[in-house]
Order: sequence, then structure tokens, then C-alpha cells
Amino acid sequence: MSVSITAADLLSEKQLQLLVEDISLRFFGKPFLHRAYYNARLKTTGGRYHLGSHDIDFNPKVVEKYGLDELIGVIKHELCHYHLHLEKRGYQHKDKEFKQLLAQTGGSRYVQPLIDKETSYHSYQCQSCGSMIRRKRRINVSRYVCGSCRGKLKLVTEKK
Repeated sequence: MSVSITAADLLSEKQLQLLVEDISLRFFGKPFLHRAYYNARLKTTGGRYHLGSHDIDFNPKVVEKYGLDELIGVIKHELCHYHLHLEKRGYQHKDKEFKQLLAQTGGSRYVQPLIDKETSYHSYQCQSCGSMIRRKRRINVSRYVCGSCRGKLKLVTEKK
């Protein structure tokens, strides 16, 4: 049984379930007997295998940003956790068996970045010497002073 799916069709949970079952049979030679679904609450990971229920959830952003090939790599990765755990073998990232099975099946070790890291800064200017200070976190200007001349600080820009 071969499943033909494009990235646009993959938004269906039923299609995802069929794809995971197909990849499990083709690459691992074992059936996937649990539930596969999307979880939009995942932020930085591509997928997650649940040890208690044996279900696997996937981040829909993987398909949206990188397409079907990246999702297949994530599915293979999570299926490595799944099959090794059920066989009571080393299923963690650090285990040799996990690394070997991942290499055999061609699964991805890491998912590409899913969130754009835009660091925002707060800019402060010393009212005495005029030096500029940038901080990621906001500071209390009535409590902190300039490190150079100990002058009062003033918030110049909120975020940049």
C-alpha cells in the first residue's frame, strides 16, 4: 500500500495517520497501531512520541515551512522512538540503538528551525555622557545608572 500525498493535502489528520502507517510498514517492517495527529501547540519540536499512550503528535509548521520531505524525516524519527520503546530497547536520543535505527531509515536527527528568532532590544541613553545601552530585558531606570559615569538613564526606544 503506497500513499500519494502532496503538502496541500496533508492538512487532514486522516491523511497524516495513513502516511505514518505507510512509512512504518515500508521502512520498519512493523505496523503503527496507535494515533498520529497534528498539535499546533508545539513550538520548537517537529514531533513528539508519548511514552504512556504511544501516540505521536506532529507540528503542522513543519509542512507549512519546509514541505512533505521534512515531515517524512520527522515521522521516521518519531517512529524510531516508537518501535524501540515498544521493543524495550534504547529509544532515547543518546542510545546507540536509536542512532543506528535512525541512520538505517534515513530519519532526520533535528528539525529545521520552526520559529524566527527576532530578538528585540530596549535602548537606553545616559543623560550625562550620552552613551547608548541596549538590553534584551527592560530595566528600572530609577534603580539603575550608567556603568561609565553613573548618570541617569532614559528609555529611548521600546523595541528595535
